[in-house]
Amino acid sequence: MSVILILLIASISVAGIFLFAFLWGTKTGQFEDDISPASRILFDDKPAQPKPNNK
Repeated sequence: MSVILILLIASISVAGIFLFAFLWGTKTGQFEDDISPASRILFDDKPAQPKPNNK
């Protein structure tokens, strides 16, 4: 019975840590991304500008 109590306390502690990390991340703007990295591949890259030859 004591093992169940220890595991219950440990799992609630870990869940609390993850909840704190999630709330901290949302408060600091970690999840605000205008263009998602998954959709960036759909956009064309800008053509590279040729470097001028200064001889």
